[in-house]
Amino acid sequence: MENLIDEAFSKSQLEPKLVQEIITIGRLRKVKAGQEVISPGSQSTELPFVVSGTLRVMRQDADGNEIILYYLEGGETCAMSITCCIENKKSEIRVVSEEDAVLWMVPVGYMDTWIQKYPSFRRFVFGAYQARFDEMLFAFDSVAFMKMDERLYKYLLDKKQATGSYVINKTHEQIARELNTSRVVVSRLLKQMETDEKIEQHRNRIEIL
Repeated sequence: MENLIDEAFSKSQLEPKLVQEIITIGRLRKVKAGQEVISPGSQSTELPFVVSGTLRVMRQDADGNEIILYYLEGGETCAMSITCCIENKKSEIRVVSEEDAVLWMVPVGYMDTWIQKYPSFRRFVFGAYQARFDEMLFAFDSVAFMKMDERLYKYLLDKKQATGSYVINKTHEQIARELNTSRVVVSRLLKQMETDEKIEQHRNRIEIL
């Protein structure tokens, strides 16, 4: 497991001493596809670092409608969760495992110390803020300026990039909920994409061509 964590954080360029601290004080958590990791209104005592797999971060309204903000992959953590942890605030997002994933849970009390002690962790946090901010701008742009067929195709391409797979294991109903639209609209647009030879549809899965 230590080697797996080292590999996950290698691209983040964290100091070896910091990685050792993360390994020493953290704990392993395995989550299944579709399992909730962070719920709206919760107050976390631990921050999840993704070792393997993909997490989906969403914003939810009072009626339960959701919109995807961004995905988290190996070696990443949620910038919005860091803010909630440091400021002792309740979560305003919902985080769900997109696929079976391995997480390394770290007590939030170490965040302030690491930011002051390790330059690499400061860069890691600020880099996470910038990356997530850019992705949320893209999410806003897609809702404000893109047509639904463009949003749907972008959603499929984003999923491919996040998971590294051309196969999207989602039902039309699940996609509709995540894009905050109707299943009928999604089914119609996917049928047109199949006609245009952009995708192939199978039972509960879509293959990007």
